[in-house]
Amino acid sequence: MRILIVEDETAACENLWVILKEIEPEINIAGCTESIAQTVRWLKNNELPDLILMDIHLSDGSAFSVFDKLNIETPVIFITAYDEYAIEAFRVNSIDYLLKPVKKDDLKRALEKFRKLNRQEVVKYLAQLSQLSPKQTFRDKILIPVKDQLQPVGTEELSCFYSTKKNTRVCLKNGKWFPYPGTLEQIESILNPEEFIRANKQFIVARSSVKNITIWFDSRLLVTLDVETPERIYVSKNRAAEFKAWIVRNS
Repeated sequence: MRILIVEDETAACENLWVILKEIEPEINIAGCTESIAQTVRWLKNNELPDLILMDIHLSDGSAFSVFDKLNIETPVIFITAYDEYAIEAFRVNSIDYLLKPVKKDDLKRALEKFRKLNRQEVVKYLAQLSQLSPKQTFRDKILIPVKDQLQPVGTEELSCFYSTKKNTRVCLKNGKWFPYPGTLEQIESILNPEEFIRANKQFIVARSSVKNITIWFDSRLLVTLDVETPERIYVSKNRAAEFKAWIVRNS
């Protein structure tokens, strides 16, 4: 059985790989992709796998965007940390789902369920995938806590979000930084992906704030914004082409 893993966290991808091999050593990991763009490109250029293990939150947005760009004819098992309502939707409409962190027994159960399906049942589930795709709406303003008030700020005034293990901050185009609640994953879901991108694990950057891009010695990109940042912003070699395509897209 050939399996494609769609997961943007290296450790999580490696964990899936190890568990799959423990369950069934003869399983062939056909590939690992970490973004919507990479997944679409892989599926267009390679023989279709027998099964896809797909995380919902990817580095460049919701994995459901893959279904908007391609007619997926391969069964999908979702990996999610979604809330109870969304999990119920997975339970009804998908072949199976796995909660993070993925456990060996859960993955084994999902594979066994997949193997028991006949072609008619697979086609039924694939037809229902569209029901899982939420209608995306993006905010044109955010509320920034300032002392005992909430300050409305238009997204066109945002330069970047920066996150560490301790906190998350937002920087405006005037160079001012403010604490901001939530993780980058949560913030990313409310922003228009045409105007904002997750550059790496620490930064979400605004397209309009990118001042300069330097090709680094190891093929990474060094991104300079129109404001000072707490640390340099690097885009990995794997995502460099995707970042460059995003920055020069047609308006």
